[in-house]
Parts: sequence; C-alpha cells; structure tokens
Amino acid sequence: MTLDILTPEKRLYSGEATLVQLPGVEGSFEILNHHAPIISALKEGIVRFKTAEGEKRIKITSGFVECLNNKVIVCAEGGVPA
Repeated sequence: MTLDILTPEKRLYSGEATLVQLPGVEGSFEILNHHAPIISALKEGIVRFKTAEGEKRIKITSGFVECLNNKVIVCAEGGVPA
C-alpha cells in the first residue's frame, strides 16, 4: 500500500509500506494492505510502519489518518523520528 505522512511544514515519508500502526484516540490500531476505508483522529504517540528497508518510527502529537483504495494518508502535528 502507499503511505504518505505529512505535517504542515513538510512531507515526512512517501512510499510503500506493508503495515502501519497508529495511536488512535480510541486506542492503537493497525492498517494492512487492502484495509477497509477508514478515517480516524490520532493522539500523541508513535506511528510505526514497515517498509522494504525495515521498520520506521515517527513521533506525533496529534493528527488524522485516512485509508482508501490501499492508500494511507497521515496528516500530523509534530513528526520527529522516534
């Protein structure tokens, strides 16, 4: 699936991922390939995602995620490597 992680200042990541773990306001959750459409608010925590190069982590303070048609877009505040 395609993953884009954006902040108001810059694009933190854009590329392929096989798994995305997110800190949802109702609890952590994962998005895998061909996930059902979803929009969710995010709270402070770590966004973890797996790519061909390995696992990556980004700390966010808040944000939103949308998953549709095997594309995941994370719009976040913060965004520093964890």
